[in-house]
Amino acid sequence: MTFDRFTGPVWSLFRMVVGLLFACHGLASLFGLLGGSKGTGEAVPLGTWPGWYAAVIQLICGGLVLIGLFTRPAAILASGSMAYAYFVVHQKTGLMPIENGGVTSALYAWSFLAVAAIGAGPWSVEALLSRRKKVDATAEPVTA
Repeated sequence: MTFDRFTGPVWSLFRMVVGLLFACHGLASLFGLLGGSKGTGEAVPLGTWPGWYAAVIQLICGGLVLIGLFTRPAAILASGSMAYAYFVVHQKTGLMPIENGGVTSALYAWSFLAVAAIGAGPWSVEALLSRRKKVDATAEPVTA
């Protein structure tokens, strides 16, 4: 038995979960939902650098990655923002993520880099639009 047939759906589910979790970070930081920023129950003050801008990236890019639309550019931006978080915020206190509290940032950075490299997968808005284009291209012209 081969498991290759599960590759596309499992990849799509991975992308969706990562996007959803990332978007939840944005919701927490921007609107104080889901426990708020860092569990305080509060939102990050509007325009605060870098937290508010990171939260906007988290919400928008997480949502786009979740649905699989503009997946690669959104994933690149998300990966870069998490690499920034890791190297600027976390690495100051230690080299390894386990010692500097940067495990989440590192995992998101690498996960989004993988999504950017591999793409959205079969369960995505991009795949749906691609299938529609193919159907429209092969449809016979309608004559009056």
